[in-house]
Parts: sequence; C-alpha cells; structure tokens
Amino acid sequence: MIKTLEELLHTHREPIYVLFGRLKAMDRQFLLSSDLSHEFEQFCQSEVGAPLLQTEMSSIMQHAQEAVVDEPFINLAVRARVGRWNYVQVHTEEMQCRELTVAEFLDIKERLAAGIPPGERYVLEIDLTPFERRFPKLKDARNIGRGVVFLNRHLSGRLFVDGGRGHKLLFDFLQVHEVRGQQLMLNGTLQDEDELREALNKALEILGAREDEGDGLNRELRRLGFEPGWGRTPAQIREMMELLLDILEAPSPRNLEAFLARMPMIFSIAIVSPHGYFGQSNVLGKPDTGGQIVYILDQVRALEREMRASIHDQGLDIEPQIVVLTRLIPEADGTTCDQRIEPILGTENARILRVPFREYESGEVIPQWISRFAVWPYLERYAVDAERELLAELGGMRPDFVIGNYSDGNLVATMLAHRLGVTQCNIAHALEKTKYLLSDLHWEHHETEHHFAAQYTADLMAMNTADFIITSTYQEIAGTADSVGQYESYSSRHTHLFSILRRETSPRRAPQRDRDDGLWLTHLRIPRAVDRPGQATALYNVALGPHQERGRPSRVVRAKRRAPQDGQSSNRWRPAPCRRVQRP
Repeated sequence: MIKTLEELLHTHREPIYVLFGRLKAMDRQFLLSSDLSHEFEQFCQSEVGAPLLQTEMSSIMQHAQEAVVDEPFINLAVRARVGRWNYVQVHTEEMQCRELTVAEFLDIKERLAAGIPPGERYVLEIDLTPFERRFPKLKDARNIGRGVVFLNRHLSGRLFVDGGRGHKLLFDFLQVHEVRGQQLMLNGTLQDEDELREALNKALEILGAREDEGDGLNRELRRLGFEPGWGRTPAQIREMMELLLDILEAPSPRNLEAFLARMPMIFSIAIVSPHGYFGQSNVLGKPDTGGQIVYILDQVRALEREMRASIHDQGLDIEPQIVVLTRLIPEADGTTCDQRIEPILGTENARILRVPFREYESGEVIPQWISRFAVWPYLERYAVDAERELLAELGGMRPDFVIGNYSDGNLVATMLAHRLGVTQCNIAHALEKTKYLLSDLHWEHHETEHHFAAQYTADLMAMNTADFIITSTYQEIAGTADSVGQYESYSSRHTHLFSILRRETSPRRAPQRDRDDGLWLTHLRIPRAVDRPGQATALYNVALGPHQERGRPSRVVRAKRRAPQDGQSSNRWRPAPCRRVQRP
C-alpha cells in the first residue's frame, strides 16, 4: 500500500494536500473511520477533490479505521481486509510518506493521549513473543474460524514426518491415560507401536466375529493389552481401532479429528462466573444479572447431556461432573445466592458452588453485592478459596478444564488453570473496551467508576494464557469487510500502564505450557440446547488464530511442546512459557 500512496502523492499532490488540510482543520487528534469517510465524501463533491474519487485514494480512505493527527504528520491505520492492517505516516507539508510498524503507530497514539512530548521515555514493555516460538500460526484470513482443522493438519503432519516420533508420543499417551484411578485405552502389556499394530489387528479379528458386548469380550481385549475407552459395542470398538490403525499408517486431519473426538477425555468441568446474583429464580433484572446466567445454565444442561452420551458410547460408567463457581452473597436480597450448593434444574449432577468474596489479608467476608467493575481487589483471594472448595466438591480430583466467563471469570479461570495445571477456556460475553470510545487511551477518565486499568489488564492476561477462546459469531472476532471485530480491535497498548510488544488481529492460544517430552491431546464439544428436547447443536467458534466462518468448533486439539529457553538478557518482562499439564 505504501507504494500506491507514494504514487498518489506524486500524481495528485494538490487535492491530497487540501484533503489533509481539511482533516487537520477539524482540530482533533484522533479521527474515527466515520469522520474520515464523511470528510472524504464531502471533499470529493468539490471541484478540487473530485479527481480523487476515481483513484486508489478512495479505497484507502474507505478502509482507514482511524487517523492520528500529530502536526505536521497524519498517521493512518488502514484495514485493507479482514485481519490485514497497514500503518502509514504522511508529512502533510512535504507530502512524503513512510510505513509505520504497529508499535510506532501505537506509540504515537499513546504519546498524544498522555500529552507526553516526543523523545525517549520509560515504558513498561511486556513481551509475549516467547509464547509464540515454534507454534503454528494461521496466515490466511479465509481460515478464520477453522483453527481446529488447522491444528489437526499440523498435528497429523507431525505424526507423519517426525520419523515415527509422533507415533511414539501417541502410543505413550494412550498407555498413561487414566481417569479417577481407572486405566483407559492401553495397559502395560504392549511395549511399542509395532506391538500395538499387531494387537489391533488381532482385536479386529475378534471383533469381526462378535456382535454383542459383554464381559467375555472385555477380557479378551484386556489380554491383548486394551483397556476400556474404545467404545461400548463391538462396532464402536472396531471403528475406533480402525481409525488408530489408519493414523499409524498415514495420519490425516480427518481421521485424527474423528479419533480424538471419540477419546474419553472430558469428565469434569468447572465454569466460573463470579459477579452478579447467580441463581435460578428471582435474580433476572438485579444488578449485573441477566443473559450471561441464562447462557451458562443452558450451556450446563446441554454439556451434561453431551458428556453423558459421549462417556456411555466410550464404554465407560463414569458420572460426569459440572460445577458452576460463583460468588456467595450473604445479603442475598431474597435469592438463593446465600446458599453454598444449589443443584441445577434439568440436570442430574450439575450444581452451583458459591464461594464468598473475602478481604485478602483479614479474610473477612464481604456481605453485600458488588458491581462487576469493582470486584478486582477480591479475585485473587477468591481464586484461592474457590480452588479449595472446588477440589472438596469434586472429591479431591481436579476438573479436566475450566471455563471462564466475562473478564472477572476469565481472570479467576486463569489463576485456577495455572494452579491446578488444567486446560483453560475463555468466553468474553462482552469486551468493555469496544463499548467506550478510545477507552484504552483514556482509561483514566473511566477509572473512578469502571476501573478499566484492572479490567483491560485482566483481559490481556486471560486472553494470552487461555488454551482456547469461545465466541458466538465470526463477526465478534473478525468483523466484516467494513467493520472491525471486537477482538480485532483490542489494542495492546494502554497509556501510562504498559506496552504489549505483540499485537494480534484476533485472539489465539499462546502455547505457554509447551513441552517436548510429551504429546497431550484433548477434545471438547461445546453444545447448546435447542428447541427439540434431547438434542444439542454446536454454537460456538473456537478462536485459535485469524478467524473465519461460524463453523464446527466441536473439537479442540492441543499438541503441547516446550519452547526453548531464551538465554539472552533483556529489559523486557518475558512471562515464563512452561507449565506441564499433570494427570490427576
């Protein structure tokens, strides 16, 4: 784009000079997309501006999302298409231009918003680059929303090209996989992949002559080295084993996804939603209490049905556990929010577990309702207390993964996932930054009422530590050709707070917990209740890179690898990239 603009400045110097003069005459440092498009349309109706209407300048102004006026410069952020941004600086007197980096553009915005003169100054820089090392990245915007497919392709490629190393990792995983002390998939009889192939072929011969399930079949399979988890019926077991043989022979993304979808992985889930009055009656309409609660309760009912059916088809007799962690409010205002445990209607075993907010040092319980904008001082202590209560509720067993909701729930989920060593999922519900114009630059104007310094920091922490993020629509992440998505708009720089050195166009899992000594696989199906009883449909997109259409997010695949240690010293804070997921 920079070459196009250089040519326009040369061939249409006079009208562009006048156009930029009109923009500066608006006497505002920050101009929005609507300001730019309206001013350009008005200008093109004049005799001087009319020639620009049929040039590339029309496209540049149409796709410009914002302009920063810093005399004598005008700095433009141009979104050429979904997920593709260009930043340019134009000297409006000399009519010269140059391309800016993201960091340079954000630095100019921050300096002007804070009223800081040009020159060297200290800014806390948070470098998330170590999270990105050797992790595959989507580069084509057409693949937005298809992160699961992409990861399956990458993982199947590793299994095929790593000289058998991927096969060994998969074999080792199947041998150590267990749940609640029960060994699943393989026992210690088989020693390597070759013996596994031979045992699979023998098992298929046995299964070909059997039509009914029974203890006799289980004993025969156990003698060959197979434990429960392959399926309940001979047909299901046979299909699962054939998929594994195909993967060992020549892995393909489709076979890998199908195999992982049938793996017994998810047995217990913790869902975190601290703020508001979380209950099942007499709560809607109370402060900070509305659609998020309905959303979570519907999700819980659908998840339990899905988990129960999946575990049954896998040949296991394990009761699924879903616990919704929320706040216990002693002054409950006629609701059940002062009760520690509340079974969730329409489920067999899901329940609400309420844990009170406490003062961090004294441990004194906070009795009254607190706005979602004012919960931040209590969340760290809440996460510690909630971990203890959750483990007690689950009989000492850790959940298989934690789902956070909204900024406060996502931050607590981040702390719980880190402390428990489990998978973390985020659901934003609402990104407050997108509701308040330029609030990342002018967060101080909202600090007394909304405490955005804490909330935006919590959002960035949770986004960059989550294993995956769930959204409801494609537009929420990537927007449209003419509008910026909510996640895409999330800037990575906050005046007077800190600077994030990497700015992503969409949320993506940062592999901060990678290790080379193991391959950890998980899959997830996130269903939603529909009108027909007993059915569930996949609703959500999984944001694992630049995002696309509202597709099937049903399964998430993680390949965990450890990033190498960074031996170079730096004045930047680099978060530690390693944490192993331990089995319960």
